[in-house]
Amino acid sequence: MQLARSGSSVAANYRAACRARSEREFNAKLHIALEEADESVLWLELLNESGHLPENKLDDIMTEAKAILSILGKAEKTARDRQRKHSV
Repeated sequence: MQLARSGSSVAANYRAACRARSEREFNAKLHIALEEADESVLWLELLNESGHLPENKLDDIMTEAKAILSILGKAEKTARDRQRKHSV
């Protein structure tokens, strides 16, 4: 259940970031999406380690989740750097 919540929250917060009214709001929503993606990876790892799902069933999902986490991490860094540049 927690995986479904965190996973769907990634999409909802990314969408909210894309509709942000300010750079600050964009960065805040993007950060939340990143946190939720990280939590989703955690739940997938726990499912794998607990043996609830065979590793081969999780491989593709885990690869995709980690890719999303990486993309959001890079996007957040770019947004932060841009915000710092504009505030100087």
